[in-house]
Amino acid sequence: METHGPLGTLWVSLGLVAFYIALTWLQVVLGLLSGPLFIVPVTWLLDWRKRRKGELVEMDQPESSYQG
Repeated sequence: METHGPLGTLWVSLGLVAFYIALTWLQVVLGLLSGPLFIVPVTWLLDWRKRRKGELVEMDQPESSYQG
């Protein structure tokens, strides 16, 4: 059986820690960036469906709170 000693074990453990940190970071970033890509079109579809059923009142002019 081949052994690499404590330095090899430490090296592998640091590599695995770095890998799992990178994997977690990637999942968080993809979740934050890809969420709106699915949420926004779903809201468009829901608004379109409500407009077809007559449940959504369309505004001619969007109201603005800017008083400048």
